[in-house]
Amino acid sequence: METKHIINALGALAQESRLAIFRLLVETGPSGLAVGSIAEALGLANATLSFHLKELTSAGLTVATPNGRSITYAASFDTMNSLIEYLTENCCAGSSCAKPSTNCVVDVCSPVKPKRSSSITKRKTT
Repeated sequence: METKHIINALGALAQESRLAIFRLLVETGPSGLAVGSIAEALGLANATLSFHLKELTSAGLTVATPNGRSITYAASFDTMNSLIEYLTENCCAGSSCAKPSTNCVVDVCSPVKPKRSSSITKRKTT
């Protein structure tokens, strides 16, 4: 990933609502969520959500897929993993800094069961 793209992605995540949206989409997995479901889960107005989704998509962090009359957004796991890889590529100057059972770099993201309850809890953001 080029430095310019890294800066754009980190900049997009450096805002409370966008970070909450991205985390919700990561938690949801590759199937993503409809815009209305995101708005309901996070308590965001449609216009505000639309602005933030545009910023996340522009940074390559989300992917929009038309689904009939609605749009489904999903996290771009390729971009997320590239960002993590970039941030950790020189981790601990090449020596093992993680516990032996973990890696410093995430190779592939596969959705895991969320630690929270299966229902999406309403999160209040600005």
